[in-house]
Amino acid sequence: MTTMSLNLEHRPVQPFQPHRLIRHADVQTMLSRYPPRDLAAGRREHLVVIDAGEDKTGWGWDRPVRLHGYYTPSLSLFGSRGLVLVLHGWEGCSHSVYNLVTTDTLIRAGYDVFRLNARDHGPGIHLDPYALNRGFFMGTLLDEIAVATAHVAAMAGDKPFYLVGASMGGNVALRLALRHASQPIHNLSRVITFNPALNPRRCAEALDARPPYLRYFRRRWLRSLRSKQRLFPELYDFTPLEKIPSILAMTEWVIARYGEHFGDLHSADDYFNAYTISRDAFHSLTVPTTIITAANDRVVPVDDFLNLGSHPLLNLQIHENGGHVGYIDLFPLRHNLPRLLMAALRD
Repeated sequence: MTTMSLNLEHRPVQPFQPHRLIRHADVQTMLSRYPPRDLAAGRREHLVVIDAGEDKTGWGWDRPVRLHGYYTPSLSLFGSRGLVLVLHGWEGCSHSVYNLVTTDTLIRAGYDVFRLNARDHGPGIHLDPYALNRGFFMGTLLDEIAVATAHVAAMAGDKPFYLVGASMGGNVALRLALRHASQPIHNLSRVITFNPALNPRRCAEALDARPPYLRYFRRRWLRSLRSKQRLFPELYDFTPLEKIPSILAMTEWVIARYGEHFGDLHSADDYFNAYTISRDAFHSLTVPTTIITAANDRVVPVDDFLNLGSHPLLNLQIHENGGHVGYIDLFPLRHNLPRLLMAALRD
């Protein structure tokens, strides 16, 4: 697989070429959880709870959606260069390592950062994320993320506002970018995504086909649903999921049992299709958008990116290595995702 791009520049400005000892996709993905020492991001963060509008799950009849996140101000003595909203992946959170290392680099470069947690996601440091809303997380709940994004964008004032997302967070960021024409986001200057899940069904199939990935995500999803059931036993019984072995089959069961709360969903295919980003979606793009991914990603198939419709505002970079939101190098062991992000911000 060669590195390619949708625009006239067919290679990234700085192709990621890790040491040969750690080029394997699984090694890259595993090492992405390596936490560097001395990160300033966590020491300066401020918890913020956001009113994210109407709860469209049907379980929040008496109160709005509440989402929470962490604001970290720039370390610059010369004022902020703008505000960056960072969106995590499925079963990740504001405190996932890739978000912390990204935030650390951004605040040192003069940006303010807000790390938003989706419904039922979060580190559980200052509050229980599962208790904030009765309804449970689904990938189709974009409106509440859009409302929260508008609140965060307003915090930027007259400074530029940026969206950065990884994996599922990349899917969300791209959908917000595509909405920007009809639902503008204040001062949105650029959208940057890493390994975005364009086709969630294919991602679920990829997880099911690889036992280590399946065990990891199935375990985390079950933990999340158990937490929801413990808090709201009158609403949920997820016990049958304990015996269902695959992500696809679990999704099918969840939709059959609770899909009516999330729109006209009758099957897993209905659910996945509702937040799939099609190859032709980018014709309506109105904001500069960069997609950075890796040809050896085992979670998000690279084929999903090869036939995307072109657009002058869309820049696709496919690195040969990097795994799933990895981009790790050796000597010393270090995260290169922040470097890729800063290069995209400067474009």
